[in-house]
Amino acid sequence: MVNLTINNRKVSMPKGSTILDAANKLNIKIPTLCHLNLHDIKFVNKVASCRVCVVEVEGRPSLMPACATPVTEGMKVITDSKRSIKARRTVLELILSNHPQDCLFCDKNTNCELQSMASELGIREIKYSGEKCHNEKDTSSHSIVKDLDKCILCRRCETMCNEVQTVNVLSAIDRGFETVISPAFNKPMHETSCTFCGQCVAVCPTAALTEVNNVSKVWDAINDPEKIVIVQTAPAVRVALGEEFGMEPGTSVTGKMAAALRRVGFDKVFDTDFAADLTIMEEASEVVHRLQHGGRLPILTSCCPAWVKFFEHQFPDLLDIPSSCKSPHEMFGAVAKTYLANKMNVDPKKMVVVSLMPCVAKKYEAARPELGESELSDVDVVITTREFASMVKEAGIDFLSLEDEDFDHPLGESTGASVIFGTTGGVIEAALRTAYEWVTGKELKNVEFNELRGMSGIKEAKVDLDGQVLNIAVAHGLGNARKILEDIRAGKSQYHAIEIMACPGGCIGGGGQPYHHGDLEILSKRANAIYDEDRSKEIRKSHENPSVKKLYDEFLGEPYGEKAHKLLHTSYVKREKL
Repeated sequence: MVNLTINNRKVSMPKGSTILDAANKLNIKIPTLCHLNLHDIKFVNKVASCRVCVVEVEGRPSLMPACATPVTEGMKVITDSKRSIKARRTVLELILSNHPQDCLFCDKNTNCELQSMASELGIREIKYSGEKCHNEKDTSSHSIVKDLDKCILCRRCETMCNEVQTVNVLSAIDRGFETVISPAFNKPMHETSCTFCGQCVAVCPTAALTEVNNVSKVWDAINDPEKIVIVQTAPAVRVALGEEFGMEPGTSVTGKMAAALRRVGFDKVFDTDFAADLTIMEEASEVVHRLQHGGRLPILTSCCPAWVKFFEHQFPDLLDIPSSCKSPHEMFGAVAKTYLANKMNVDPKKMVVVSLMPCVAKKYEAARPELGESELSDVDVVITTREFASMVKEAGIDFLSLEDEDFDHPLGESTGASVIFGTTGGVIEAALRTAYEWVTGKELKNVEFNELRGMSGIKEAKVDLDGQVLNIAVAHGLGNARKILEDIRAGKSQYHAIEIMACPGGCIGGGGQPYHHGDLEILSKRANAIYDEDRSKEIRKSHENPSVKKLYDEFLGEPYGEKAHKLLHTSYVKREKL
């Protein structure tokens, strides 16, 4: 341990800690912009590029960045000296002098850390004027907008993209005043290996990186009398949406969310959980089929579009390993525009399927040409949790006072197995609940696989299917996925089935969720809420969902059969690594 004093208060810290760590222990606030500490996944943005956290250290002539200065024995630190405060203000004023002044209509207005810090430090005018950087806004992708005029060179996105996700798309290019954080040669995002996971968006302190906003498309569809607009909502949304209205993280708002969707104007409100149960029917069938017929193992789940794009770019030699199942919201769209359209006596071309998702990559996924029949896409529009919250606020709906409502049927009934899709480990756990009973012919009484839960980057479990032991793995975060895939490529993997999610924590930490600013305790609270909802369900196994059974009886036929394969499965593409 290292002993030091901060503002004349004594504190002991482990060797290797920073001044900022020590100040946080004492609840002494030091402002930061570039700092990003993802404790549970052991990554820290160490570049100390913004310099707004400078403090005085006795015996050192220069002010020191608190986020990157290690503590030493006997160190004496002053965080609130006149010199430190003046330096922070000057640094922030210089950053603001090269920043657009469009706060009123900026996508991050009221959610911008730069804006908040300017308010906290009492900055009411821009003292410095002169030339400003200008770059063309990149709106080339379906998922992410890159506005480099708003980049403050904090390099959080670079840390997330390169160290946590290992996608290696973002880095500093050019020099001096022309420096920006961008893909090589400042290429448009859609021409790179970007997976559109949105983790760069989740950690960006300004609006340099934001999601493509589809709210106006949804309003246009709702207000078109010729359209039947239906919406589906993912399991992770219900445990995070409340945060946008001041509720505690981990508060489940399923009933209020369904009510709000109706108030906004959707004609039918369905649950993607139904399609998650449907996904398990197909995915568990595929697992059993590969086990019984000597198919390629391990099988990897394919619900996450960012992870799918990752292996298409990074591991194109392993395209035969992932499940061919579409993701749940795409399965829902396929069923809605066939089975549901027929039941409602609606022309599928007049039906607009909107997906409310925690994910930025779902926007890209919905535009994949292989997902849909000819010109009719499975899903027409994707909006994120944040976008829907903005619609509720725009419509003047008092979210907190809404009475709980249920989803519409027949595509609104779901089980506990489908709810846990929203957190890391949930998809494979749900699949095991069904695969176990199909393979053994016995009832699975304890449906909770605790070894597959939690925030560890890679989790493992062994499941005994009447003498046949399955080795299971779960990875969340693409850096962890890379480790598993490299073992598979090298022939070292002993796993039979693997779940991979691109975002830390799984969908609860998706790029379209309310900003959690690297606080993984928030993700844990969201996960716990999902498990609570699972336990509250009367039915907790996907193959026991009566509406899913009816869908197969009336329309699809057998799971993993010809019709199901045509509507609910897809193929993958070898993509260049750029």
